Amino acid sequence: MRKKKWVSPFLENEKEYLISDLKSLPKDHPVYIEIGMGMGDFITESAKLNPDIFYIGLEREETCVARAIKKAQDLQLSNFRVLLADAGNIEEITDEDSIDLIYLHFSDPWPKKRNHKRRLTYPPFLKKYEMILKNKGILIIKSDNEGFFDDSLEYFKESNFKLEEVNRDYHKEDEPMTAYQAKFVAEGKPIYYAQYSLDKV
Repeated sequence: MRKKKWVSPFLENEKEYLISDLKSLPKDHPVYIEIGMGMGDFITESAKLNPDIFYIGLEREETCVARAIKKAQDLQLSNFRVLLADAGNIEEITDEDSIDLIYLHFSDPWPKKRNHKRRLTYPPFLKKYEMILKNKGILIIKSDNEGFFDDSLEYFKESNFKLEEVNRDYHKEDEPMTAYQAKFVAEGKPIYYAQYSLDKV
């Protein structure tokens, strides 16, 4: 994504929503994080609808982060923060046993086998999620890519996550959607969905 000229000055002066780590999260609300939030359509709307849940958007693209913050400002959200970061070091910027739910929405499928290790569902990433999620925490995947989805189901079999639900044509009325999901739904494409719970044994 091409970065707009206004993005860097905007982020440099942003004091309310942009944070550097997740070490001081509120203890009195459930904490949900979307890893790879894109423009923030899903997570800002979710925060608006659920004021008793604290939402974190993690994204490495500056333009996406800036646009998500603008949406949060327009909605005057108090239960939303953004991390400009890469998921590769999420365990270093987040306390253990601190997250209640992780969303992985339409992650890059990295279809070529040599790039599979970059997938956000690849086993080393799952180990990181196990560290930061609370016991019985939830992880949700949505994807439009069946190959990526099927491979992800296999990755999870070697983890401490328990499969709770699989849906290969996921639709839920009145649920906020990412920009990608809205596009795929409009085109009539199937949405692949899986929900896992973490059993820390």
